[in-house]
Amino acid sequence: MNKKELAARLAKKTGLSQVKAMEAVNAIFDAAPGKGIIATELDAGHKVLIAGFGTFTTRKRAARTGTNPATGNKIKIEAKAYTHFKPGKTLRERVSR
Repeated sequence: MNKKELAARLAKKTGLSQVKAMEAVNAIFDAAPGKGIIATELDAGHKVLIAGFGTFTTRKRAARTGTNPATGNKIKIEAKAYTHFKPGKTLRERVSR
């Protein structure tokens, strides 16, 4: 399912127009800088908890030494932050059936 299909299902389920449903989906999930509620909260270092669904957080990966597979040379991999999602109990149980 892509964003357009998600907006169409949201519109059908709630009675919103397709345009309003797409605006709602974009307001929540847009990843462009300064947009999207979830991305904005993660940028600020906050976690986003959706009860029964899951938790979005950011984690930090430390700098480390890796190996270039083509040459075998050691390379430095810089530290970085990444997004993590942990499904909630209700979602986990529903999917595992």
